[in-house]
Amino acid sequence: MKIITSEKFLQYPELIFGLSTKSGGVSPEPYGMNLSVATNDKKENVLRNREIFFSHLGIDLDKVNFQKQIHSSDSFKIESPGFAGDCDATFTDKQNIFLTVSFADCLPVFLFDPVRKIIAGIHAGWKGTANRITYKTIERIKNEYSCKAEDLIVFLGPCISQDKFEVGDEVGELFSEQVKIFRNEKYFIDIRKDNLLQLLEAEVLENNIEHNSLCTFNEQELLHSYRRDGLESGRMFGVIGMKKL
Repeated sequence: MKIITSEKFLQYPELIFGLSTKSGGVSPEPYGMNLSVATNDKKENVLRNREIFFSHLGIDLDKVNFQKQIHSSDSFKIESPGFAGDCDATFTDKQNIFLTVSFADCLPVFLFDPVRKIIAGIHAGWKGTANRITYKTIERIKNEYSCKAEDLIVFLGPCISQDKFEVGDEVGELFSEQVKIFRNEKYFIDIRKDNLLQLLEAEVLENNIEHNSLCTFNEQELLHSYRRDGLESGRMFGVIGMKKL
Protein backbone atom coordinates (compact mmCIF):
# COMPACT_ATOMS: atom_id res chain seq x y z
CA MET A 1 0.00 0.00 0.00
CA LYS A 2 1.25 3.50 -0.85
CA ILE A 3 0.01 6.37 1.30
CA ILE A 4 0.84 10.01 0.62
CA THR A 5 1.96 11.91 3.70
CA SER A 6 2.95 15.46 4.62
CA GLU A 7 6.40 16.49 5.82
CA LYS A 8 4.95 19.48 7.66
CA PHE A 9 2.24 17.47 9.44
CA LEU A 10 4.78 14.82 10.45
CA GLN A 11 6.36 17.42 12.74
CA TYR A 12 3.31 17.22 15.04
CA PRO A 13 3.08 13.91 16.95
CA GLU A 14 -0.60 14.39 17.78
CA LEU A 15 -1.59 14.37 14.11
CA ILE A 16 -2.60 11.34 12.08
CA PHE A 17 -2.71 12.14 8.39
CA GLY A 18 -2.59 10.34 5.06
CA LEU A 19 -3.97 10.18 1.53
CA SER A 20 -4.77 6.88 -0.13
CA THR A 21 -3.72 5.94 -3.65
CA LYS A 22 -4.88 3.20 -6.03
CA SER A 23 -2.61 0.60 -4.46
CA GLY A 24 -3.38 -1.84 -1.66
CA GLY A 25 -7.09 -2.49 -2.09
CA VAL A 26 -9.16 -5.60 -2.72
CA SER A 27 -11.28 -4.18 -5.56
CA PRO A 28 -10.70 -5.48 -9.10
CA GLU A 29 -8.98 -3.20 -11.58
CA PRO A 30 -9.36 -0.39 -12.32
CA TYR A 31 -10.69 0.34 -8.81
CA GLY A 32 -7.93 -1.03 -6.60
CA MET A 33 -8.02 0.92 -3.33
CA ASN A 34 -11.37 2.60 -4.05
CA LEU A 35 -12.86 4.13 -0.90
CA SER A 36 -16.18 5.50 -2.20
CA VAL A 37 -19.50 3.70 -2.40
CA ALA A 38 -20.63 6.31 -4.97
CA THR A 39 -18.97 4.30 -7.77
CA ASN A 40 -19.67 1.13 -9.74
CA ASP A 41 -17.44 -0.83 -7.37
CA LYS A 42 -19.07 -3.39 -5.08
CA LYS A 43 -19.98 -2.03 -1.66
CA GLU A 44 -18.37 -4.96 0.17
CA ASN A 45 -15.08 -4.20 -1.58
CA VAL A 46 -15.28 -0.53 -0.61
CA LEU A 47 -15.97 -1.33 3.03
CA ARG A 48 -13.05 -3.76 3.13
CA ASN A 49 -10.80 -1.17 1.51
CA ARG A 50 -11.80 1.34 4.18
CA GLU A 51 -10.93 -1.16 6.89
CA ILE A 52 -7.51 -1.71 5.32
CA PHE A 53 -6.75 1.99 4.81
CA PHE A 54 -7.84 3.28 8.21
CA SER A 55 -6.34 0.38 10.16
CA HIS A 56 -3.01 0.98 8.39
CA LEU A 57 -3.07 4.50 9.85
CA GLY A 58 -4.16 3.26 13.28
CA ILE A 59 -7.64 4.79 13.02
CA ASP A 60 -10.80 3.07 14.27
CA LEU A 61 -13.62 3.28 11.75
CA ASP A 62 -16.07 4.40 14.43
CA LYS A 63 -13.92 7.52 14.94
CA VAL A 64 -14.16 8.63 11.29
CA ASN A 65 -16.34 11.47 10.02
CA PHE A 66 -17.83 11.26 6.53
CA GLN A 67 -19.98 13.66 4.56
CA LYS A 68 -21.85 13.73 1.28
CA GLN A 69 -19.84 16.08 -0.90
CA ILE A 70 -22.10 18.22 -3.06
CA HIS A 71 -19.61 20.66 -4.67
CA SER A 72 -20.75 23.48 -2.39
CA SER A 73 -18.83 26.02 -0.34
CA ASP A 74 -20.50 24.86 2.89
CA SER A 75 -18.45 23.94 5.95
CA PHE A 76 -19.64 22.10 9.07
CA LYS A 77 -18.27 22.15 12.58
CA ILE A 78 -17.89 18.51 13.68
CA GLU A 79 -18.56 17.51 17.28
CA SER A 80 -18.74 13.73 16.85
CA PRO A 81 -17.72 11.10 14.28
CA GLY A 82 -20.15 9.55 11.84
CA PHE A 83 -22.09 11.09 8.95
CA ALA A 84 -22.04 14.90 8.86
CA GLY A 85 -24.58 15.45 6.06
CA ASP A 86 -24.20 17.50 2.87
CA CYS A 87 -21.11 19.71 2.83
CA ASP A 88 -17.64 20.03 1.32
CA ALA A 89 -15.56 21.17 4.29
CA THR A 90 -15.40 20.04 7.90
CA PHE A 91 -13.45 21.26 10.91
CA THR A 92 -13.12 20.41 14.58
CA ASP A 93 -11.10 21.05 17.73
CA LYS A 94 -11.93 17.61 19.14
CA GLN A 95 -9.45 14.78 19.55
CA ASN A 96 -10.17 11.33 18.10
CA ILE A 97 -12.40 12.61 15.31
CA PHE A 98 -10.89 11.91 11.92
CA LEU A 99 -12.06 14.12 9.07
CA THR A 100 -12.14 12.72 5.54
CA VAL A 101 -12.10 14.21 2.06
CA SER A 102 -12.99 12.06 -0.94
CA PHE A 103 -11.42 13.03 -4.25
CA ALA A 104 -10.42 11.89 -7.72
CA ASP A 105 -9.52 15.11 -9.59
CA CYS A 106 -10.67 17.77 -7.13
CA LEU A 107 -8.15 19.34 -4.77
CA PRO A 108 -8.04 18.06 -1.17
CA VAL A 109 -6.98 20.78 1.28
CA PHE A 110 -6.06 20.03 4.90
CA LEU A 111 -5.44 22.55 7.67
CA PHE A 112 -3.92 22.33 11.13
CA ASP A 113 -3.60 25.02 13.75
CA PRO A 114 -0.95 23.78 16.21
CA VAL A 115 -1.67 26.66 18.60
CA ARG A 116 -5.45 26.28 18.98
CA LYS A 117 -5.42 22.57 18.03
CA ILE A 118 -7.88 22.78 15.15
CA ILE A 119 -8.05 20.60 12.03
CA ALA A 120 -10.01 20.94 8.80
CA GLY A 121 -10.52 19.08 5.56
CA ILE A 122 -11.75 20.77 2.37
CA HIS A 123 -12.98 19.27 -0.91
CA ALA A 124 -12.21 21.92 -3.54
CA GLY A 125 -13.60 21.03 -6.93
CA TRP A 126 -14.12 23.65 -9.59
CA LYS A 127 -17.52 24.68 -8.19
CA GLY A 128 -16.27 24.95 -4.63
CA THR A 129 -13.14 26.74 -5.81
CA ALA A 130 -15.16 29.24 -7.85
CA ASN A 131 -17.27 29.86 -4.74
CA ARG A 132 -14.11 30.35 -2.63
CA ILE A 133 -14.57 27.39 -0.32
CA THR A 134 -11.02 27.50 1.06
CA TYR A 135 -11.14 31.20 1.92
CA LYS A 136 -14.62 30.89 3.44
CA THR A 137 -13.64 27.87 5.55
CA ILE A 138 -10.61 29.67 6.98
CA GLU A 139 -12.67 32.75 7.79
CA ARG A 140 -15.21 30.60 9.58
CA ILE A 141 -12.51 28.81 11.59
CA LYS A 142 -11.01 32.17 12.55
CA ASN A 143 -14.42 33.33 13.77
CA GLU A 144 -15.25 30.09 15.60
CA TYR A 145 -11.96 29.73 17.46
CA SER A 146 -10.32 33.17 17.36
CA CYS A 147 -7.31 31.60 15.69
CA LYS A 148 -4.75 33.40 13.56
CA ALA A 149 -4.25 32.57 9.90
CA GLU A 150 -0.48 32.85 10.27
CA ASP A 151 -0.55 29.86 12.64
CA LEU A 152 -2.19 27.55 10.10
CA ILE A 153 -0.23 24.72 8.50
CA VAL A 154 -1.71 23.66 5.14
CA PHE A 155 -1.33 20.65 2.86
CA LEU A 156 -2.57 20.74 -0.74
CA GLY A 157 -2.88 17.24 -2.15
CA PRO A 158 -2.82 15.88 -5.71
CA CYS A 159 -5.42 17.12 -8.17
CA ILE A 160 -5.92 17.48 -11.89
CA SER A 161 -3.32 19.78 -13.45
CA GLN A 162 -4.16 22.86 -15.45
CA ASP A 163 -2.89 21.24 -18.63
CA LYS A 164 -5.50 18.46 -18.30
CA PHE A 165 -8.42 20.49 -16.92
CA GLU A 166 -10.16 21.71 -20.06
CA VAL A 167 -13.53 23.45 -19.54
CA GLY A 168 -16.09 25.35 -21.58
CA ASP A 169 -16.81 29.08 -21.56
CA GLU A 170 -19.49 28.82 -18.88
CA VAL A 171 -16.96 27.44 -16.39
CA GLY A 172 -13.90 29.31 -17.61
CA GLU A 173 -15.62 32.66 -17.18
CA LEU A 174 -16.02 32.00 -13.45
CA PHE A 175 -12.27 32.20 -12.87
CA SER A 176 -9.80 35.08 -12.85
CA GLU A 177 -7.14 35.59 -15.50
CA GLN A 178 -4.53 34.59 -12.92
CA VAL A 179 -5.60 30.94 -12.96
CA LYS A 180 -6.71 30.25 -16.54
CA ILE A 181 -5.34 30.10 -20.04
CA PHE A 182 -7.27 30.06 -23.32
CA ARG A 183 -6.08 27.58 -25.93
CA ASN A 184 -7.79 26.00 -28.95
CA GLU A 185 -11.07 27.69 -28.10
CA LYS A 186 -11.08 26.17 -24.60
CA TYR A 187 -10.20 27.37 -21.12
CA PHE A 188 -7.76 25.45 -18.92
CA ILE A 189 -8.16 26.09 -15.19
CA ASP A 190 -5.54 25.81 -12.44
CA ILE A 191 -7.63 24.96 -9.37
CA ARG A 192 -4.51 24.47 -7.25
CA LYS A 193 -3.32 28.02 -7.92
CA ASP A 194 -6.78 29.44 -7.28
CA ASN A 195 -6.92 27.79 -3.85
CA LEU A 196 -3.37 28.90 -3.12
CA LEU A 197 -4.40 32.48 -3.85
CA GLN A 198 -7.36 32.04 -1.49
CA LEU A 199 -5.00 30.85 1.24
CA LEU A 200 -2.73 33.84 0.78
CA GLU A 201 -5.70 36.22 0.73
CA ALA A 202 -6.80 34.67 4.04
CA GLU A 203 -3.32 35.59 5.35
CA VAL A 204 -1.90 32.07 5.56
CA LEU A 205 1.89 32.23 5.33
CA GLU A 206 3.28 30.83 2.09
CA ASN A 207 6.06 29.04 4.00
CA ASN A 208 3.37 27.15 5.93
CA ILE A 209 1.85 25.66 2.77
CA GLU A 210 3.00 22.28 1.46
CA HIS A 211 2.13 21.00 -2.01
CA ASN A 212 1.91 17.53 -3.43
CA SER A 213 1.76 18.59 -7.08
CA LEU A 214 1.06 15.21 -8.69
CA CYS A 215 -1.56 15.36 -11.45
CA THR A 216 -4.31 12.81 -10.86
CA PHE A 217 -4.95 12.53 -14.61
CA ASN A 218 -1.30 11.84 -15.48
CA GLU A 219 -0.56 9.38 -12.65
CA GLN A 220 -2.56 6.50 -14.13
CA GLU A 221 -0.82 3.76 -12.13
CA LEU A 222 -0.94 5.63 -8.82
CA LEU A 223 -4.02 7.86 -8.64
CA HIS A 224 -7.70 7.75 -9.52
CA SER A 225 -9.01 10.31 -12.02
CA TYR A 226 -12.66 10.78 -12.98
CA ARG A 227 -11.71 13.00 -15.92
CA ARG A 228 -9.47 10.20 -17.23
CA ASP A 229 -11.51 7.06 -16.35
CA GLY A 230 -15.12 8.26 -16.14
CA LEU A 231 -17.51 5.78 -14.54
CA GLU A 232 -14.64 3.34 -14.03
CA SER A 233 -12.86 5.74 -11.70
CA GLY A 234 -12.50 5.03 -8.01
CA ARG A 235 -12.04 7.65 -5.31
CA MET A 236 -9.22 8.35 -2.90
CA PHE A 237 -9.55 9.52 0.69
CA GLY A 238 -7.50 11.97 2.65
CA VAL A 239 -7.87 11.87 6.42
CA ILE A 240 -6.68 14.04 9.30
CA GLY A 241 -7.23 13.78 13.05
CA MET A 242 -5.68 14.50 16.43
CA LYS A 243 -4.97 11.61 18.75
CA LYS A 244 -4.56 11.82 22.50
CA LEU A 245 -0.88 11.70 23.44
